[in-house]
Amino acid sequence: MPKLAYLGPEGTFAEEALRILAPEAERLPSANVSAALDAARRGEADGAVVPLENSLEGAIATTLDELAWGDPLLIGAEVLLPVEFSLLARPGTEIGQIKRVFSHPAALTQCRGFIARELPDAVTIAAPSTAGAAQEVSLPASPYDAAIGARIAGEHYGLVELAARIGDRSDTVTRFVQVSRPGPLPEPTGADRTSLVVFLSDDHPGALLEMLTEFSVRGVNLTRIESRPTGDGIGRYFFHFDFEGHVAEARVGEAISGLHRVCSDVRFLGSYPRADGVSPRPKRGTADADFAEAGDWLSRIRTGRV
Repeated sequence: MPKLAYLGPEGTFAEEALRILAPEAERLPSANVSAALDAARRGEADGAVVPLENSLEGAIATTLDELAWGDPLLIGAEVLLPVEFSLLARPGTEIGQIKRVFSHPAALTQCRGFIARELPDAVTIAAPSTAGAAQEVSLPASPYDAAIGARIAGEHYGLVELAARIGDRSDTVTRFVQVSRPGPLPEPTGADRTSLVVFLSDDHPGALLEMLTEFSVRGVNLTRIESRPTGDGIGRYFFHFDFEGHVAEARVGEAISGLHRVCSDVRFLGSYPRADGVSPRPKRGTADADFAEAGDWLSRIRTGRV
């Protein structure tokens, strides 16, 4: 049975994502994203499940940076998890009694409307995680009256759900990825995503355009691009790319090879099935058969067979 680390403690959305991605896996809660990924790198776990981006808050910077540095890890699967917040309290608590609400800052932000309407006199206090908030509220001597978190956290810590789906946006989704140490890649499915980290050789006019051109001329559609500071000074960045397709496809392989030629470093983060099942439609001239035909044509020219 595989063991997978995740952003803990028990009751986080990361645990919920892990249960979907690998329901039979042994679960290893970790203090933070870095600790979960380090457990996978050191072999204490066979892999890790961590958040990568949120449809409302954007990219998870810690995850992006951790995947860019240190020993390589590959993404093998992803899941899009609806983020549904609940108001959780100790049994016997009524909404009118709640004066202090404990939760992660992102959860408090995403539930501002509910708090303003239903808990206008309550004070909100930031917690390290939604599950940690639920764990704290479950203690008899806790100074907090309620937590905002996932329903699964209430189940773990014996809290009752006073209100469900209290987020201001009902369509909020977090994308979680399952990573492991390098090994065989998942086979192409026809509905895949590839992820890279790319470092510029030097900062010059058109540097970003040069990278984007490698994708554009081969008909590779980007689904996400993020810049992150390298730490070497103001204005120095590296880039995260997600795009349609599998590295086994000619257009994707050629795009990655092109980036390798013009950039100082390219870190391959994996090719894996898309959680939404969307299949790309390559534009004319960029399907594998088109690359094969062009290669045969060039070979005939070089050997004098034209």
